Amino acid sequence: MSGLEAALKARARVLGFDLVGITTAEPSAFAEEYRDWVARGYAGEMEYLARNLHRRLDPREILPDARSIVVAGMNYYTDVEEGPGTPPADPERAVFARYARGDDYHDVMTARLRELLAFLKEQAGEGAEGRVYVDTGPILEREVARRAGLGWFGKNTMLINTRRGSYFLLGEILTNVALEPDAPAVGSCGTCTRCLDACPTGAIIAPYQLDARRCLSYLTIEIKGPIPEDLRPDLGASGNRIFGCDICQEVCPFNLRRSASTDEPAFQARPVTDHPRLLDLLQLSDEDFRREFKGSPVKRAKRRGLLRNVAAALAASDDPEAEAALEQAAANDPESLVREHAEFSLRALRQKEQA
Repeated sequence: MSGLEAALKARARVLGFDLVGITTAEPSAFAEEYRDWVARGYAGEMEYLARNLHRRLDPREILPDARSIVVAGMNYYTDVEEGPGTPPADPERAVFARYARGDDYHDVMTARLRELLAFLKEQAGEGAEGRVYVDTGPILEREVARRAGLGWFGKNTMLINTRRGSYFLLGEILTNVALEPDAPAVGSCGTCTRCLDACPTGAIIAPYQLDARRCLSYLTIEIKGPIPEDLRPDLGASGNRIFGCDICQEVCPFNLRRSASTDEPAFQARPVTDHPRLLDLLQLSDEDFRREFKGSPVKRAKRRGLLRNVAAALAASDDPEAEAALEQAAANDPESLVREHAEFSLRALRQKEQA
């Protein structure tokens, strides 16, 4: 490692990145597998994953003279009371995925990666340039992160770092500066199948294969219309996962043994995401939603998406106040999407009472 790579990594850590590595800007080695995954429809409504495949599969289509990719990771794990793969102690409270409990990681990481890029330009000299991406650019992030030594592919399709687990977010700098690459990460899940066994919807259809259309993260975040009726009960049965899902990470031995809580202020839970009551969320107005989730990843779902999820989760509720709350939402919520899911859950509750 030359002085430039060492200085770049040291600066990345000063900026708050827990992991940093370097790889070459070369075409994807998984082009055939990725095209097949898209062709099978596993991306669902995420049309952006199939758009401009040539750019996604070769970083030089983005930056023609690209030579290197700097990959950085930030730990977002925060200690919580619930155990691995289990719902919170109070079954009437909601669970947000850990990455979504604090501030939007896109904003947090993009600003710091831009600082890191400015440092790289200063150190590399005239002609150095680059582009910053955090989950939004046409880059196969997990592949370049594996090549850069940050982690290896787990059976749940997550990137796992042997020493730190999988609770980290990724960002990249694509640059024309030639940097010495790190060795790819090596690791294995062995015979463990805990993630496959624990997935409540069977979204992990085989080791290393995910049908996103069944994943709770996809169902609660990516789709904009109704949740398929046969999958709605899984929101409540999974422990009220109403925005994203961490179950396949919570049961992973590498997380159980290695995950350490982040001290990054931006990733600490807000009161509204720290296991709030489902019934309280169902009463959020547009103004309430904008205020509570300003600068949060949850804003992506919009009020109608979040309350759709809450209404679906209440189908499995034992809260004596749930029926009245659903009646109110079914009759008066301004969003037809919320009303429809409230009506569905109301019917489910009444059928359960009659059984």
